[in-house]
Amino acid sequence: MAFGFMEVQLVKAKGLHETDVFAHMDPYVLLQYKGQERKSRVIHEGGRNPEWNEKFVFRVEYPGSGDQYKLNLVIMDKDVFSADDFVGQAAVYVKDLLAEGTEKGSAELRPHKYSVVRGDQSYCGEIEVGITFTLKEQEYDDDDDAGGWKQSGF
Repeated sequence: MAFGFMEVQLVKAKGLHETDVFAHMDPYVLLQYKGQERKSRVIHEGGRNPEWNEKFVFRVEYPGSGDQYKLNLVIMDKDVFSADDFVGQAAVYVKDLLAEGTEKGSAELRPHKYSVVRGDQSYCGEIEVGITFTLKEQEYDDDDDAGGWKQSGF
C-alpha cells in the first residue's frame, strides 16, 4: 500500500444556476474525499462565475479501503438568515491518477472543466479543478522510531 498527498487546485466555476432572487449568490465549495472534507472560502456576491484559486491537500492511501476513488465537489450558496442552498455538485474519479502517481512517484491532472449537476442530474454549470498526487517517501510502522523517541530497555 502506498501513501501520499493529493493536492486539489480549485480554480473557478462558470455558468452556475443562480439560487438567490434579489442578489448574487455567495458560493463556496465543499471538497470531499473518503471521509475527509475541506471548505473553500465564500466568494461574496460571486454570482454565477466565481473564482477561488485555492489549494487543498488530502491524505491518500492507494490502494486503500473500498473502491471509490472519487473527489466530490459540492457547491453551496452561503445564506445569512437561512440554511445554505445547494447549487450543484461534480465528481472527479482519481483512481488512474493515483495508480500512475504510485508507479512514477507523482502524477498530475492539469486544470480541467467538469460538469456541475443538480440533485436531479440536470446540468447547471461547470467547475474547473486541477489535481496532483505525490507519493510519500516512507510511512512509519508501529515498530519504527518516530519523532526521535526510542523505547528504553530499562
